[in-house]
Amino acid sequence: MKLVEIEPGRWRIDRREVPVARSSLPCPSVISDTMPPTEQVNGKFYTSKREFRAVGRALGLTEVGTEQVKPKTRSSGDRAVKEGRRKALQAATEKYRAGHRPKG
Repeated sequence: MKLVEIEPGRWRIDRREVPVARSSLPCPSVISDTMPPTEQVNGKFYTSKREFRAVGRALGLTEVGTEQVKPKTRSSGDRAVKEGRRKALQAATEKYRAGHRPKG
């Protein structure tokens, strides 16, 4: 919003919002396939990301940031461990409600 003088001594607030341009490009969300010439381990230079990645995959290389991470498994996945933890928490809660407070 800005203050606009519409005639001498008369002012108005211009409440029209100006749309914000994200980019001067026609499709700002499209990622280009071109890149500066980059050398792959086979000694050739590539200007296409697709070709560069295809050669890397064919040679068994892992591109940093695209590797598949193995899901983590919990070490306490055993049912008996979970049940023991649940019983210990229940016993501690009952003691606390009964008025027992640890000294410390």
